[in-house]
Parts: sequence; structure tokens; C-alpha cells
Amino acid sequence: MKLVYDIADKPPIKKNLIYAFQQLLAIMAATLLVPILVNVNSGASYMSQPAALLGAGVGTLFYLFMTKQKSPVFLGSSFAFISPLVGAVSFGYLGIFLGAVFAGLVYVVIALIIKKTGSAWVNKLLPPVVIGPTVALIGLSLCGSAVTNLINGNGNETILNLANLNLDSLKDGLLNVSKFLAGTAAYEGVENASTNFYSLIHIAVGLFAFFMTVWASVKGSKGMKMIPFIIGIVSAYVVGLVLTLIGNAANVDALKVINLSAFDTMQIFEVPKFTFLGMFEEGASKFESFGQVFNVFMLFAPVAFVVLAEHIADHKNLGSIINRDLITDPGLDRTLVGDGVGSIIGSFFGGCPNTTYGESVGCVAITGNASVSTIVIAAIYCIVLSFFGPFTAFVNSIPSCITGGVCIALYGFIAVSGLKMLQPVDLNDNRNLFVVAAILVTGIGGLTLNLGPITISSIATALILGIIVNVIFNKRSADEKAQ
Repeated sequence: MKLVYDIADKPPIKKNLIYAFQQLLAIMAATLLVPILVNVNSGASYMSQPAALLGAGVGTLFYLFMTKQKSPVFLGSSFAFISPLVGAVSFGYLGIFLGAVFAGLVYVVIALIIKKTGSAWVNKLLPPVVIGPTVALIGLSLCGSAVTNLINGNGNETILNLANLNLDSLKDGLLNVSKFLAGTAAYEGVENASTNFYSLIHIAVGLFAFFMTVWASVKGSKGMKMIPFIIGIVSAYVVGLVLTLIGNAANVDALKVINLSAFDTMQIFEVPKFTFLGMFEEGASKFESFGQVFNVFMLFAPVAFVVLAEHIADHKNLGSIINRDLITDPGLDRTLVGDGVGSIIGSFFGGCPNTTYGESVGCVAITGNASVSTIVIAAIYCIVLSFFGPFTAFVNSIPSCITGGVCIALYGFIAVSGLKMLQPVDLNDNRNLFVVAAILVTGIGGLTLNLGPITISSIATALILGIIVNVIFNKRSADEKAQ
């Protein structure tokens, strides 16, 4: 695509501060949601939202350093490690950090192998007919999350009466989305974390956020086209705040869109609850044998292998957006080390292993701003704002419907970018058609593979199946390759 700012370009500082804040808003909800879900499902409070935010910022800075500032993407808390984190909590802070170390080392070992053997095999194994539908699948797999956020209200009975909805189906839907994002077959207790109910008013506010985002991106001025998500989120937040104030004054619960209670216990300055501080306090007291260390390894290492497939797909997608092959430059070995060690660094501060964020990639695609300097400033924002209580309170006050409305655009762009990779692929050829069919059907259908303690997520399963079908049935003769 045609970029407004390329990776080495530096937008004017005043504008760049705004662009970076937009990146921050794009990744914020998911980054802060992971520690909440881990705490809810573990029944403990080891994870801290501000600490996870700071860990994401520091991890991103290391990733950008490792990739020679050639890959403009943000690293945030990984949903894939929610289930392992819930298990690691029983071993305290050290268990949480060791898990991230094991996961990160898997990436480092694979990076060393690629450094030795080269990455040419990656492009051969993952041609557009395989990687295109996989990237599309990543975007499509998030659709349920966007819609679930969009339709959820604030859990009040008055709002529930606005429409008839089978709440068991809603809870099952949230459970399935959480399973899908976590890449696990067993994710008990998520339904207990859902206290939100269907609300037409919330849907209207969320769709307003979506339409304002689209309007700013399509009809807005040149400056507005660079910050469509800020415009969408802020405008919908203002509408929601007006409705909430009216609802409070008239005692109409259905109009209470904004969660103002998020500001009740707010402190201006607050030191995050860092994982490394907890480690120093607890030590290794919760580990009684080496076997328990191995248990932590088995919780995290298999998931790292699974997430590897999505790492490659994300970088293929980002490379197609910024018109560069990131697999060869800066190289898959560098992106893997940046992601893996970035996860270790992020967990040292905030407990959550990190991963490259599709929301960040979508933000680059929609705005045309691939400037690495924007990502750097966004990472610095995370570090600074993690100590600033009002900002965390503000983010927590943003209703899920607004996040869902904006994510319609974000996740849609991820899916469409994958479909664009299929443009040069001849889908009239059944050899190509069945590869795409295998990936989309098994991925969207949610096929997972449970191999003892190892669970392969549906995206990874679909990608593996697509690779196998392509290798077996899509061999080309010398004459066909020459055409």
C-alpha cells in the first residue's frame, strides 16, 4: 500500500505524539484485559494492569532495537498465555516469570536455528496461498470478540429488558472467544467473569464509534485520516458520557454507558505492582521440587511453539502492508529474538509475556503511518502512563461497546489484508482452492488438537493443515513454474 510515513520517516513531533497515542489506544484494551482475566480465573491478584502496561512498553522497545527499527509493530500482553499464567500462579511470582523465560527461550532457540539454516524455507513453506488465508483467519477469529464487546452492556436488569437475548448463548459465546484467543481447550471460569448484558443503547454508541472512525478515515481531512481511532473513541466516549450523566440525573440505568466508578479509587501517582518485586519478596518458596519447575515449562513451552505460527503470519502481513519482506530483513531470527526476549522483559515487570499485536498492524494499515518513531513514542507512553493513575482509570472507564465498535475496523483490516495476499493466486485451480478451503473451514470452525498437555490452537491447526495440503497436492512441474 502507499504509505504516508515510511518506517524511517519521522512525522512532526506534535503530530507524532498524537499518532503514538492512537497506537496506544489501539493496543490498550487487550493489553490490560489479560491481567484481569488471569486474576479472575486464578482467584489471585498476582497480575497488575499498570505493570503489564509498562512491561509491554519496555518489551516493545527491545523488539524495535533487535529488529534494527525496521518492523513497526507494538508488543502487548499475549492472550495465548492466559491459561498457562493461570496455572503458573500457584507457583507465585517466580513461577509466572519462569514461564515467560521458558516461552521466550523457545523463540530464541528457533531463531538460532534459522540463523544457521537461513529463512528461505519459510517463504517456500508459506507461499501466498497459505499465508493469505491464515492472515485473514487471524482477523476473522477476532470478529467474535469485537461483536461480543459491541453488544455487552453494564450488567443491569433494566438494560437486560431492552431486548430478548439468550444469556446462556452470550456467555457461551464469550467463553468460546476466550478459548479461541487463549489457544486452549480448557478455559474454565471465564463465564464467571462476564457480568455484561445485551444493550441496544450500547450497540448504538459502539456503532457510532465505528462510523466516526470510518468517516474520519474516508471523509476527514488529511490530519483526521491519520487519527481515525482517536476520533472514533473520543467522540463515542463523549456521547456515552452525556448519556451517563443524564442516566445518573434521571436514575435511568439503561443510559449509564460509561463506567465512572473506575475513577473512585484513583490515585494520581501509583507505583505498579511489579513482578520482579514480588519475586524478591517470595523467592522460590512456592517451589518444592524440580518437577514443579518442569511443570511450568510444560505449561508455557508448547504454547510458544503454537504462537510461532502466528508470529510468522503477523510479520508476513505487516511486510505486505509496508512493502517489505520482514522475514529476510531484518530477518525472522531477529524478529523471533525480539519477540521472545521482549516477552521475558515484559514478564519481568508485568508478568504477561508479550506478542506482536494485530491491532497495531491494523492501525498501520488504516492510517498509512509505518513510522517506527511512532511506535517508540507509544512504548514510552506506556512506561510513563503506567505510573499515572488517572490514565488507567480512564481506560478502564471506556465501555466495551466502544472498543468493539472500533475493532470492527481494526480486525476487518487484518482480515482484508490477508485476502489481498490472495490476489495473485489462481483460485480457479483446485490445487489452490483446497488449500484455502482447508485453512478457512478448520480455522473458522475452531478445530483444535489436544495432544496430552499440549493444545494446538485452531489458527495454528489450520495453518499446519494448509501447509500439509499445499506440500502434498500443490506441486508444480518445471513448465508450470516457468510460466
